[in-house]
Amino acid sequence: MKALTPDSLPAPFGAYEHGVQAGQLIVTSGQLAMAPDGGIPLDVRAQAEMCFENIRTILAEAGADFSNVMRFTGYVTRREDFAPYMAVRDALVHDFAVKPASTLLIVTGFTKPEFLVEVEALAMVPTAR
Repeated sequence: MKALTPDSLPAPFGAYEHGVQAGQLIVTSGQLAMAPDGGIPLDVRAQAEMCFENIRTILAEAGADFSNVMRFTGYVTRREDFAPYMAVRDALVHDFAVKPASTLLIVTGFTKPEFLVEVEALAMVPTAR
């Protein structure tokens, strides 16, 4: 297995990697919206954008991008946050012939009350053609 923990992302909160590659499989840990300086955006849309950008950075470490994602799992803390989260996700995959599978759940909270959304991904490293 290979660790995928880009230096440009804040360090993980505990004993885990931001992502792990095993062969062609890439699994990301849930990504929260925290800037390298510790800043957290205030609204769910900005947080979702940051979560997906973190995932983009992790995938790039393995030579992959969003077109290689098979599944996104999103978590929000409020029902009214479904629409802004989905708008961000849908804009990223809009042009894909095959969209990733996706699950979105409402949870009671995250490690800090400021966090409103968390996103994880399952992807495959692209193969040469």
